Amino acid sequence: MTSNLSGYFDSIESIAAQTDGGSIPHVLKIIAQRYVGDNPPHEPVYRVTRTSDVRKGADHLYEFPCRMFSGMGEGMRVYAWARLWIDQPQEFIFHLRCFGQVKLYHNGVQRFGSSSEEEELSGVEPASEALPLKLKVNLAQGWNHFVLELAKGREGNCGAAFGTGSRKNKPFHFLAPSVEREGEEGWIYTLPLAQRMDHIPGTNQTEAATGAEWLPARSEGTGHLDLIYGMHSGCSSFAWTTIVNRSASNKSVMLTGTAYGPVRFIWQGKLLYEAREPGDFSFALDAAPGRGDLIAHCYCELQGWGFRLRDLAGTEVELAAGRRVHGYKGQWLHLGPLPAEANIDPDDYPDLDKVAADRHNNVFWMTDQPGAHVRPFLENELYGRWNYPLGVTLSGLLGTSRLLKREDLANYVADHVEFATSTYAYSLWDRGRFGAAGLNNQLSHIDSLDDCGSFGTLTIMAERLRPLEGARAVADDIAHYIMNVQDRMEDGALYRKVGVSPSMHNTMWCDDMYMSVPFLCRYSWLTGDPRYMDEAARQLLLYKKYLYMAEQQIMSHVYDVRNGKPSRTAWGRGNGWVFFSLAVLLELLPKTHASHPSILAFYRELAEGYRRLQGKHGLWHQVLTDPESYEEASCSSMFIYGFALGVRSSWLENPDPYVRAALDGWQGLCERAIDKRGNLYGVCKGSSWSYSHAYYKHDLGWNLNDTHGIGIVLLAGIETQLMKEGLIEKT
Repeated sequence: MTSNLSGYFDSIESIAAQTDGGSIPHVLKIIAQRYVGDNPPHEPVYRVTRTSDVRKGADHLYEFPCRMFSGMGEGMRVYAWARLWIDQPQEFIFHLRCFGQVKLYHNGVQRFGSSSEEEELSGVEPASEALPLKLKVNLAQGWNHFVLELAKGREGNCGAAFGTGSRKNKPFHFLAPSVEREGEEGWIYTLPLAQRMDHIPGTNQTEAATGAEWLPARSEGTGHLDLIYGMHSGCSSFAWTTIVNRSASNKSVMLTGTAYGPVRFIWQGKLLYEAREPGDFSFALDAAPGRGDLIAHCYCELQGWGFRLRDLAGTEVELAAGRRVHGYKGQWLHLGPLPAEANIDPDDYPDLDKVAADRHNNVFWMTDQPGAHVRPFLENELYGRWNYPLGVTLSGLLGTSRLLKREDLANYVADHVEFATSTYAYSLWDRGRFGAAGLNNQLSHIDSLDDCGSFGTLTIMAERLRPLEGARAVADDIAHYIMNVQDRMEDGALYRKVGVSPSMHNTMWCDDMYMSVPFLCRYSWLTGDPRYMDEAARQLLLYKKYLYMAEQQIMSHVYDVRNGKPSRTAWGRGNGWVFFSLAVLLELLPKTHASHPSILAFYRELAEGYRRLQGKHGLWHQVLTDPESYEEASCSSMFIYGFALGVRSSWLENPDPYVRAALDGWQGLCERAIDKRGNLYGVCKGSSWSYSHAYYKHDLGWNLNDTHGIGIVLLAGIETQLMKEGLIEKT
């Protein structure tokens, strides 16, 4: 009895086994629709963040500083408590820095203690003084409560830093755990306690039920803006609410209240009432069914500022905050303080995607509660995020939209990109104000080519569809980073002086050809400046100098700068990035460019090297030279893309073998790596590097629907379809 197993699933489940499985446009449609369906375009979630001694650092670890422990005596303890929501159970690595005695509890059970005996029992990976401890925690589906117990160390030091292990890969933000603070972001903590808590909180409960008093303190809004902003004579601020008429007809609404300083009320963009002096006031407005914006423009004078409206009890009309903010049940959002001369139009800010700025001050929305700031947090798994795998994923969707003439796909991509670029300026401010941004965590803190090149390339391409807010500023900053900030060897080659982890320090990765060359090409096109195209060509040839293994006609994954030698490991996707980038450069590089002959010759050498290593099922392997390693979908797709584009562009002197390789490769993907639902199998997860092929073969497994592969599969299909159409036209 023979098995029908083909690749990663039974052959009957493959997309190739379906009636239209041989149609490339059909396959692209199924993959694209699955991706969009799985990642709907949800807006960010707005949450309250309270002014607190606990603050996120640039590494996205929450810092519990020494000032929290003022008055701390021997034997006393501070407790900090927060929670995470987890969709699927998983083992996750957290980082912990201990500046005194620390115990970590997860769902009421101790997972770590900072004494040497407890460390041995906890399964903690040892760390040097400069590095945090790495703690593996089995996260449960649903709410996960974390409590830190903090006490003085042997030298009298206190404090800790705790959070997710990498700011690059969607770092978690913790939420306030108690019933009273439902929806707020951040940790709550006690003053120093003389005795241990009787029960470590491990579930949702009230703060009173714990027997402790928790900080930061909460207070209700009173309408007195001096309690929010302080006294700033001559300044002003805006307050925003919506009037909601739930009836089916117009309603005349009488608003009454007390002004604490001059205030002007603006209804639907028109001045409705003005109180010039402190005191009681009343005025009427006509509210149509639905919602309308009411703005109060408040001015600070010596006697005070702000106002308070009385409840609209007993009517079919109510006040509600203009945007849902988790952790806040009030009705007004506030923007200020602003200098009197600031030319600010409040209608520019209800989208909550930018700071109000003038030459003196930058401010964002707050609630009416002192110290309770409004902040957007991106909590989608993929939509709206900025990272390099998504750059290639969305590039594939963009190309698919053109081939299939699907405007909806093009708009999905443009909206995703604009979500990131339009909030770029805000995210820089948010990072400066709160230590780490709640969205755009990589774009707002660029320190590597991974952070910017791939998605930056997509941004330039997406803006050809329509103008995207903030896109040009983002592209300009990325160009500046690559040309002037990123570390370089003495000959100008880009490399990683400082990597994400110490093992990556002082290395050059062939992956970074994709993280730099396509962006430089596109930016040269955008600006009309040939310097960027020159730099793209120069970088590609420099990477050849360090990484090309001429005897095999393929690339080493990494060059170890510290030891002055290549790793000589034949990782599939690293080589795929090289071939993809080379094809992009050749497509855009003028034939008259001085480097064109050398780059075309390099393309042909690599093409032959990769063609020889194609597997028996049309796919390439995780370790290119090891047919016993698994069939890897992302590198296979990049080789298919490079071959098909090369055939179309007449870069190959004898194209026939490459036509066959591209067609066999696409067939292999459809039979062995793409199922009938559009799921993609066999995409290697994100990597580190090694001198050993065994690391790539055994330690780097594959993920389902990994964004390192989805987009390039789409691009491979597009180029294969265009190649086929071109060959038909020639016959």
